[in-house]
Amino acid sequence: MSRNSLAGHLACFAAYAIFGINIIVCKDLTGGHLISPIALFTLRSIGAGLLFWFISLFQPKEEVDKKDYIKIFAASFLGFFLTQLTFLIAIPSVTPMSCSIISAMSPIYTMLIAAMAIKEPVTAKKACGVSISLFGIIFLIINSVGAHNGASENSFSGIVLMILNSLSFSLYLGIFKPLISKYSVVTFMKWIFLFATVMSLPVSAKEIVTLSWSSIPAPQLMELGFLIIFATFVSYFLIPFGQKRIRPTLVSMYSYIQPIIATGIAIIIGMDTLTWQKVLAAGLVFGGVVIVSRSRSASH
Repeated sequence: MSRNSLAGHLACFAAYAIFGINIIVCKDLTGGHLISPIALFTLRSIGAGLLFWFISLFQPKEEVDKKDYIKIFAASFLGFFLTQLTFLIAIPSVTPMSCSIISAMSPIYTMLIAAMAIKEPVTAKKACGVSISLFGIIFLIINSVGAHNGASENSFSGIVLMILNSLSFSLYLGIFKPLISKYSVVTFMKWIFLFATVMSLPVSAKEIVTLSWSSIPAPQLMELGFLIIFATFVSYFLIPFGQKRIRPTLVSMYSYIQPIIATGIAIIIGMDTLTWQKVLAAGLVFGGVVIVSRSRSASH
């Protein structure tokens, strides 16, 4: 393995490990109702955006075509505003393991979007994989919604929002892939976060201004710092870094690290419980994703 390839593997591993921890941190931070989801989203947008704009000062200036600003605004809405807001609203009412299981459906959403957008053929093997994963999600919903026993509680609205979260990000990747490839990571992301801030600030400005920072415990302030610096800024650097160095199929395989880390931490700290229903649902979802991924790899 070359150094370049090794760097790509390490970047993807680190990014998805951060995403796994992100589920736990967001669950804890939003569970205390200290900061609303929209205010938390705005703080992440402002913090990461300022970091990207600061970094851009030390890079060669890259002009953005005027016609692309509207596209970047739409990409910001779909890929960050809608994706992150649905996640932050949903996370208090779904368990970390359920959240991870539903997030694992992203490769399948991407496959379906590709079939519609670029006419990628859907083979019998892919259809079988989709059906197995879909059954796993339905099984999870039937066996977890309405269970009011603390750590194992899920709500139907939370599960729907998590599905919307994965679907919106898959649409973002499928629709705006040419635009993402056109500009450097720093240039693209600094505008993504600027537009995201513009979208959310009118709704959250009053809360942010009147927020009593002194009433927020130190551990929660540290969690907020983690969300801004690592789960938003660093992770958005690492994924494109890895994509340039290893094959897309390998990048997608690293997404399976996220649920392993999130579920492991949640069970250890008592935030979630392991049941046979969740294990079976996870097996069905991941099994379907693997079938779809192998079919896709074989078809190219």
